[in-house]
Amino acid sequence: MTNAPGPDTLRRAVLSRRIRLLVAATITYNVLEAVVALAAGTAASSGALVAFGLDSVIEVTSAAAVAWQFSARTPEGVERREKAAMRVIAVSFFALAAYVTAESVRNLLTGHPADHSVPGLVLAALSLLIMPILSVTQRRTARELGSATGVADSKQTLLCTYLSAALLTGLALNLTLGWTWADPAAALIIAATAIKEGRDTWKGDGCC
Repeated sequence: MTNAPGPDTLRRAVLSRRIRLLVAATITYNVLEAVVALAAGTAASSGALVAFGLDSVIEVTSAAAVAWQFSARTPEGVERREKAAMRVIAVSFFALAAYVTAESVRNLLTGHPADHSVPGLVLAALSLLIMPILSVTQRRTARELGSATGVADSKQTLLCTYLSAALLTGLALNLTLGWTWADPAAALIIAATAIKEGRDTWKGDGCC
């Protein structure tokens, strides 16, 4: 006679499955977001919009690291993979910050203005609605499961919310008032936030 799994084991299985579904949803949305943002940003010469697209690529990397961790066959295997996954997520934050800072400073110094981008405005507004829901759901699930990588990935998703707000503000100011400096300024806000989150993730802060 085999022993039935206890309530804790069953609950962990449910939470692990939920994490995988949330990660899949995050990857799917961010792939679409990256394609639109990079295309629109390149067309409009918008550093903030390109940075937003690159952040989407990095979010896919972060979510893929979590998916890899939870693809382990046993809870022990999941735990063994956690540190490596955290490092991948942290480095992705730093890579984003480095690129965005370099591009933003270059645009500010050269005075190269960004064109108006209606697709960028629509994308930023849509992400501002979707990303908080994904982030909160994933963070609650990860905290109950005790997963530091799940929490870190939810911070990546929450960062996208902040980026959406910064991007929307920068694009709107450029469109309505002609403030061309607002675009690289919004991108620098993105970079500063990414550095903080990368540092916290590398140290493993803020899990549960």
